[in-house]
Amino acid sequence: MQRWGGRFSGKTDPRVVDFTRSVEVDAALAADDIEGSIAHVHGLGRAGVLDPSEVEALVVALQALAGEVEAGRIAWDPALEDVHLNLEAALEARIGPVARKLHTGRSRNDQVATDLRLWTRRAIDRVEAAIVAMERALVGLAERDGEAILPGTTHIQPAQPILLAHHLLAYVEMLERDRGRFADARRRLNVSPLGSGALAGAGYPLDRDATAAELGFDGVTANSMDAVSDRDFVVEVLAAVALAMVHLSRLAEEITWWSNPAFGFVRVADAFSTGSSMMPNKRNPDPAELVRGRAARTIGALTTMLGVLKGLPLAYQRDLQEDKAPLFDAVAVLEGSLGVMSGLLETLVIDRARMRAAASDGHTTATAVADALVRRGVAFRSAHHVVGSLVASAEARGVALDSVSDEEVAAALGGADDAAAAALLGDPGAGALVRAAASVQGALAASNVVGGTAPARVRAALEAARRRLGP
Repeated sequence: MQRWGGRFSGKTDPRVVDFTRSVEVDAALAADDIEGSIAHVHGLGRAGVLDPSEVEALVVALQALAGEVEAGRIAWDPALEDVHLNLEAALEARIGPVARKLHTGRSRNDQVATDLRLWTRRAIDRVEAAIVAMERALVGLAERDGEAILPGTTHIQPAQPILLAHHLLAYVEMLERDRGRFADARRRLNVSPLGSGALAGAGYPLDRDATAAELGFDGVTANSMDAVSDRDFVVEVLAAVALAMVHLSRLAEEITWWSNPAFGFVRVADAFSTGSSMMPNKRNPDPAELVRGRAARTIGALTTMLGVLKGLPLAYQRDLQEDKAPLFDAVAVLEGSLGVMSGLLETLVIDRARMRAAASDGHTTATAVADALVRRGVAFRSAHHVVGSLVASAEARGVALDSVSDEEVAAALGGADDAAAAALLGDPGAGALVRAAASVQGALAASNVVGGTAPARVRAALEAARRRLGP
């Protein structure tokens, strides 16, 4: 018998039963549903709707039911549609008719809205811990091998030399922003819809604030119609998940390239690699590739939820049943991805020599040479032209920029329409100035601003990150 079937004379078509049930998905809310029910029972007791013996009977039975859920001993009946009706039926089977009083002053609308906020709050706390673990893995690698030098790129072309630690700390910054987004979402979702009823508010003098406090909420929702139909918090969390996965995907993309022998910057540990069923030589960074691929799933989950909401009138609509599958899946994907990427980073082997050799390719110190000329009074556009000429000369001879001759420097300076450049022609130290600035170490040291890749700045940033994250 359906628990809502009193006004119906015929049986529900089996196709409708199959199509509308959700227990296979929302059974994940069982513990949260019981927690909300216990608080609701206490509220009904405070309002005088239940006498103390009924409150005690219901609470004791619900606590026992929670233990059975945790132990995995509940058999979910798909004929009962969802987790709420399954638990109510299980309760009645244990303690009899008093269980029928549990749903007084409550609708599945405010019930599921409460359950989902409780679940999401716990999920955010787990995700936050996983993000911190990922940040620690990045910081640990930066502390271990961060002095390695690699070519920073723009347009996927060699740009300027940077410290590996500087590169890794960029991802720490991304993850810190992710933490902030989840914290913001948690703060906004942490209000209780319980007591909103189906849409108009409960018909009993429930102390909603007391119930909210028992459940750890910061307060109660202000409008019952909004409370039962609001899934903004699901969208916010999915947006945070999707963006965090995009950040992980960017790192995963770099790992796949860097581990290719053509680069040889890193070696992914065997424990985080897989082989080929056909090619015996292969070592594939499959976990990183799957992180990259699964980022698309989380983006799809966000798009799905926005699509569900965009045309819904107030208040609750059954469309909102579709909020859980994308949320649960996206959170699981992010948690799994953070875990596997943390492990991959903790076991990653860095080839400093290969990185260092690549950092010199493409004349990556050219900008530092231009800056050195500017510090001697040359206008930047003139310095840019001078150094461009030096790069062309070095490229033609197949040498690095810190190997250009005094004659090449003089020729480049002489081609600039700039008084300060002309003055440097008579300086016997001009060639040495250019070559010093063109060294990788000189270029690194020159980026000596807050947030720059100068070794001292990176050490300070790394120490700050470690202090923030702890050991």
